[in-house]
Amino acid sequence: MSRLSQKKITVVGAGYVGMTCAQLCAYKNLAAEIVVIDVLDGRAKGIALDLNQSAAVEGFGARVRGTADPKDTHGSDVVIMTAGLPRKPGMSRSDLLETNAKIITSVADYVRLGSPDAHVIVVTNPLDSMVHLMRAKTGFPGARVTGMAGVLDSARFSWFIAEATKSSVQDVKAMVLGAHGDSMVPVPQYCNVNGVGIQQLLDKGSIEAMATRTKNGGAEIVGLLKTGSAFFAPASSAVAMAASILLDQKRLLPTACWLNGQYGFHDVYMGVPAILGKDGVEKIVEIPLDNESRAQMHKTAGAIMADVQILRDKRLL
Repeated sequence: MSRLSQKKITVVGAGYVGMTCAQLCAYKNLAAEIVVIDVLDGRAKGIALDLNQSAAVEGFGARVRGTADPKDTHGSDVVIMTAGLPRKPGMSRSDLLETNAKIITSVADYVRLGSPDAHVIVVTNPLDSMVHLMRAKTGFPGARVTGMAGVLDSARFSWFIAEATKSSVQDVKAMVLGAHGDSMVPVPQYCNVNGVGIQQLLDKGSIEAMATRTKNGGAEIVGLLKTGSAFFAPASSAVAMAASILLDQKRLLPTACWLNGQYGFHDVYMGVPAILGKDGVEKIVEIPLDNESRAQMHKTAGAIMADVQILRDKRLL
């Protein structure tokens, strides 16, 4: 068996994002074993059985296992953390932080004990504070605990740029930094269509409108679906990060990384460009930012640290 074929991926949470992550990991043959763990044992097992039965058609060799037992996740090379509750009507941000922090903590416990060498990719919201908590509770190096947000937000921006320029989205490269939320920082000066900067293709008003739509991208989909939230693009984004790590692709992706001086920030997780390879975050790339983008980065850092402080006040961190 090849070195890659013996890898093991655990997807925590069998909701739509987790289910789609498992499907993409299987279809891409990223590991020999893919574990889907959820508190609803039957749902995880049902998804695993259904996926395994698609193997003959899709031609993948991975084996998918559904479980509610943390022991089945032991020895994982990558853990994709998707479990968590969405914010419900009447629920404060503080309540959401407390609820999902408890889920993160329980998962961190069995990941630390059973998969001490794993890379952890956090998708659970509020993203930046949850990945901060995951690192603290696992005790893993920051390079092995990352958050998925920038890939998703950049993908959304890319789609809007492609629509506006009437070009193929395959030729669009976009960059969105900062927190995953209203304070995210789209950086148009690093967005292009096959090398042509979007500022040469679109007027300032159009770019600003797309940036605003990107910031509200998740809410727009929630409003259209009525029940539920986005899952295709979030899952694709998390699996792109997992693939870059497992296959040592060295892709430069906007990733929620642990910062210690980069961009002038310390002891905080924030979305920045990073090269992901077999060692996790192998390099954080510091790109020059104009005054407006730098000011927005300071604003987004403040929003992230406010959530982190709530966790400390509640003695969850």
